[in-house]
Amino acid sequence: MTPPSGEGAEPTPYQRFGGHEFFTNLVHNFYQRVPKDPVLREMYPSQDLEGAEWRLRAFLEQYWGGPETYSEERGHPRLRMRHIGFHIDGAARDRWLSLMAASIADQGMDAQLESELWKYFVAAAFGMQNVPDPTPESPVTFPITSIPNTEA
Repeated sequence: MTPPSGEGAEPTPYQRFGGHEFFTNLVHNFYQRVPKDPVLREMYPSQDLEGAEWRLRAFLEQYWGGPETYSEERGHPRLRMRHIGFHIDGAARDRWLSLMAASIADQGMDAQLESELWKYFVAAAFGMQNVPDPTPESPVTFPITSIPNTEA
């Protein structure tokens, strides 16, 4: 997507967030945390952290209205398909969100922009989860509602 030009053009989210510098810092801060995380470090081969960092940054830049480098080099994002080989359960999802939250906090963003970005990350993280959470035990039995006995 080409950034808008001319007077009166609305800035893209990419521009409002701070452009390339913002996404570079955000994603770099995230990937500095990954090797130290007991849940996530197993999902990211140490020899490919630089590649993973590039892919996430390029994807986010494109998603938020910046350069389309990601699609030009890798094709359609197909996020679910690209993550299917990884065991992403609720714990992994929550760890990913925790590291991203810390990385967002490091940016010192405007609260409204931070909220917009965070809502996207939460939705995306839940969408990437491919191992269901266990169903909690329940004292409820079936049928839940009883049919009144009208025969008397």
